[in-house]
Amino acid sequence: MTESQMNLPLGRVTASECDTELSRPIQIVDLFAGPGGLGEGFASSGNGTRFEIVVSAEMDPVARETLKLRAFYRLLKLKNPDRLCDYYDFCNGHSAKPFSDMSEAQWDEAEKEARCITLGSERGDRELDDILDERLEDRPWVLIGGPPCQAYSIVGRARNQAKADYNAENDHRHFLYREYLRIIKERKPAVFVMENVKGILSSKVAGKGIFAQILQDLTDPNKALGDSAPGTKYRICSFVTGQSFGPGEDVLKVDPRGFIIKAEEHGIPQARHRVILLGIALDSQGNIPEHGSILEIVERVSTKQVLGDLPELRSRLTKQRDDNEAWYREVANQLDELRSEVDSKVEPMLGSEMKIARDSLLSASLEVGALRVPRRQGDGRTKNEHLDRWYRDDNLAYWLNHDARGHMPSDLRRYIFASVYARAYKTSPKGHLQFSLSGLAPAHKNWKSGKFSDRFRVQLEDLPATTITSHISKDGHYFIHYDPKQCRSLTVREAARLQTFPDNYFFQGNRTQQFHQVGNAVPPLLASKIASVVYEVASKKILEKENLCDIRDPLVSCAEYV
Repeated sequence: MTESQMNLPLGRVTASECDTELSRPIQIVDLFAGPGGLGEGFASSGNGTRFEIVVSAEMDPVARETLKLRAFYRLLKLKNPDRLCDYYDFCNGHSAKPFSDMSEAQWDEAEKEARCITLGSERGDRELDDILDERLEDRPWVLIGGPPCQAYSIVGRARNQAKADYNAENDHRHFLYREYLRIIKERKPAVFVMENVKGILSSKVAGKGIFAQILQDLTDPNKALGDSAPGTKYRICSFVTGQSFGPGEDVLKVDPRGFIIKAEEHGIPQARHRVILLGIALDSQGNIPEHGSILEIVERVSTKQVLGDLPELRSRLTKQRDDNEAWYREVANQLDELRSEVDSKVEPMLGSEMKIARDSLLSASLEVGALRVPRRQGDGRTKNEHLDRWYRDDNLAYWLNHDARGHMPSDLRRYIFASVYARAYKTSPKGHLQFSLSGLAPAHKNWKSGKFSDRFRVQLEDLPATTITSHISKDGHYFIHYDPKQCRSLTVREAARLQTFPDNYFFQGNRTQQFHQVGNAVPPLLASKIASVVYEVASKKILEKENLCDIRDPLVSCAEYV
């Protein structure tokens, strides 16, 4: 041991030790997996060699199809790269199925990895237990996932309160985290990562804060589930601050906001704020491996940076004939009517942007998109080398899932006004005072109450987008494209890019189902950064267990260290 190593604080591990790569990947179990955003971040960490997904459990059969296809792609890269052409032939429309006789083994393996399992059901729990009995090895492993958030989100709670017969105590979604907890108790992962919406911090059941209870339960799963036998205990750490919480500590002294990750601060082109917990198993002395990593704050990425080089599309027309001429005439007429009401002397910026938008319509000859839209050589660039490596794939001949929705004329009027307004004033218009021109107010009796002021929202081109939610599957009013001449809401591929899904991530199902999958996911690029922290902790536990890590000083908790 060198003199510099001798002088390190207790339990400190040098950079060279932290960077040690294990000879075998760490096993991952992904619960409530959705389309696989969290799992993708882990599985792609360290060029795909650091982690191995044992099973991804998801109850939605369509999301499971997306999971399976992505698992197949990763397995090809690792085990049969010569047959990646099978995956690309499927993406590029040259084959009706993603595998051939020479890649069927990887397809079968993907079938076993991505499973349609309803956690909390007797059958689903039994199936998951059988898989873990068969596949989990006797070495430290990692559990990831986030229980469904509808019961915790602000919007979900508002909808629930509107139901006369709703009772939070009877809503099973409040307690699905206990299925996650059961796996922790029985299988004792070395590390776990649990994700949920920010609304969980204020959610209550029977007058008690659910987050405080979850924190306490996660530190001592045996006690939480009524088992008097001593079990593995955990310290719950933040990925962004030095805050942590351990068994027996006063939960009232915890600042819940310290567990919120603001995705836009970490290179994600979206202001997505989520509670993400890092649970680390305590050793026999009640300590955890010291780790020096929290998520780095980096320069923000704008909406236009990741969407600006995608093929431009026009919206479709609903409830009338849809072709380029009809669309142009409809949008131009809507804009001309709005322009006639704007006094350019009173609102010169708005008047100027309306004229620019009108002129741009003259030169627009746009397609409506499709499941596969031809790519141009070199398109999709972000002017950021790291992001380009993350997103782009030159083996793709098409943009996948880039299909524009149809909109009614009344919504086209609102969309083009809102996007022009955003260009003029660098903000999205709100409510009846700014949607004041004729024909912009929706037929909503409470429109002027202020409760629905964000009913229509433009994603500003020079800022990260607002949170991509599952509600994008129902309508696009909150996700209006910033470009007036396209006059539409975002496509699935655009939403996926804002969520940082790589361009070769092919979402299955119809367009509504694709939107739902994207909106419910964890951004994979953020998950990849989280995975780096987890790898540092979990690899030390493996090295300790295998007697390969020679650390002279006792371990300390992350609260003392960070």
